[in-house]
Amino acid sequence: MILFEKIRWKNFLSTGNQYSEIDLNTSHQTTLILGDNGSGKSTVLDALTFSLFNKPFRKISKGQLINSTNEKDCRVEVEFSIGTIKWKVIRGIKPNIFEIYRNDSLLDQSSSANDQQKWLEQNVVKMNYKSFTQIVVLGSSTFVPFMQLTATNRREVIEDLLDIKIFSSMNNIIRDKIRLEKEEINTLNLKKESLNDKVEMQERFMEEIESRGKERVKDKEGKIKQLTIEIDTKIEHNQIIQSNVDDLTEKQKDVTGAGEKLVELNNYRGKISQKVASVTKEHKFFTQNTVCPTCTQDIDEEFRINKIDDAQTRAKELQSGYKELEEAIKTEQEREHQFTNLSQEITKLTHGISKNNTTVSACQRQVRELESEIQTLTSQLENRNTEHDKLETFKENLQETYDNLVSRKDTIKYYNFTYGLLKDGGVKTKIIKKYLPLINQQVNRYLQMMDFYINFTLDEEFNETVQSPIHEDFSYASFSEGEKQRIDLALLFTWREVAKFKNSVSTNLMILDEVFDSSLDGQGTEEFLKIIRYVIEDANIFVISHKTGMEDKFEHHIRFEKLKGFSRMVS
Repeated sequence: MILFEKIRWKNFLSTGNQYSEIDLNTSHQTTLILGDNGSGKSTVLDALTFSLFNKPFRKISKGQLINSTNEKDCRVEVEFSIGTIKWKVIRGIKPNIFEIYRNDSLLDQSSSANDQQKWLEQNVVKMNYKSFTQIVVLGSSTFVPFMQLTATNRREVIEDLLDIKIFSSMNNIIRDKIRLEKEEINTLNLKKESLNDKVEMQERFMEEIESRGKERVKDKEGKIKQLTIEIDTKIEHNQIIQSNVDDLTEKQKDVTGAGEKLVELNNYRGKISQKVASVTKEHKFFTQNTVCPTCTQDIDEEFRINKIDDAQTRAKELQSGYKELEEAIKTEQEREHQFTNLSQEITKLTHGISKNNTTVSACQRQVRELESEIQTLTSQLENRNTEHDKLETFKENLQETYDNLVSRKDTIKYYNFTYGLLKDGGVKTKIIKKYLPLINQQVNRYLQMMDFYINFTLDEEFNETVQSPIHEDFSYASFSEGEKQRIDLALLFTWREVAKFKNSVSTNLMILDEVFDSSLDGQGTEEFLKIIRYVIEDANIFVISHKTGMEDKFEHHIRFEKLKGFSRMVS
């Protein structure tokens, strides 16, 4: 049995930097927690589920849990005992804290927070969040009652209660084993196919060694001979081409430098052209002018005639030199053209040599490959026994693989049988069927205690059937909120009975949040109070309410109020 001792918190929701603490193992069976809306009376629920499961009871994000004024050092601590072992869980935000103490000793924190949380739920509390909220807590605002859960979540709650989730875990393990076996079978099938191919290839290979080995050697030797002839031919051809290249190179020496000489002559031709232009201009000036156009004085006639004669003489000389220069340029152009043609021919011949060399290299490479193949074939012919041993090894591996396949197929048949037993329609369903009569009996017992005379039945798929002496068949959804509340309470009490009977989950704590405030009418409230006072004798019951006028019905009272934005306990 989980015996909850106390819970304390600070900087949590609207609570300030001073700890609020509630004794959960009080000597009072019933405790009423009072307060106006927003006073912080439901904070105990959020603090409890946050400390145990890292999530609040209400739909509040984790970041909103830290007090918005202080914004740091949010801390929740819960203490409980199981047998002789005392446990303490501390959880905090800013800084993040998650510590588990066993008999005041901090447990190893080397594992991840997720792994620690899983260990806490599976090995200590032995409840997950869903189970906890169905067995320990009944809320009104964000709580999802059992009847409003999905079929999958309903099954999860029942399996937790009946302590049969181990079958689901086992089923998952078997499913993983089946998957692994199938993967291994697929691998073995591939291996078998590969070994079959290897055996066939080796047999053909040995047959080829015996029947065609020498023939293949002879064929490859013939190819080597042909390649050798081609290599020799290309080498001889290259020698001829190289001789031609040498001859052309010698011829090219005679016309070397034509380009540079041509550039020099062209420059000289430009200078002569400039001089011809200058002499022509001077001749034209003295031929056309007898008076100086600049100073307007008469030009001496004898001087003018001498200038004209001199210009004519120089012009003739320049024209004669120009013709000689043109002849020289023409000669050098022809020499340059000859040089270019020789260069192109040499390049062409050199390319041919390079091409032949490439062919020779390729032939030589083929010769080496053929020689290597001949050597391999010769070695194989000389080592038939080795290849025979290899064949036998392949056959042995094939037989071993086949035997392994047969064994694993037998194993997977066993796993499939086990998987069928462990899935929802197998052993678990049989166990659930066994407890369904007890569950239905207890639910109806508590409903009658609350003067709600209906016949409420859950089937093995956890679908309800509701019969009334007055009305036709109902469903949970067809009832009023007050009637739904009675059904939810009856189921809560029943789950506690089943958990106690199975000894899988048992706790001294029950918290009811605002169950009186809206849905239950006066008669329903009175009947419910009778149940928790006289029937639920093994639990400390905390009822959270803002409804007044009920104080005299509870042994102990705790009041919350809000002062300057902070929530606090005042009694």
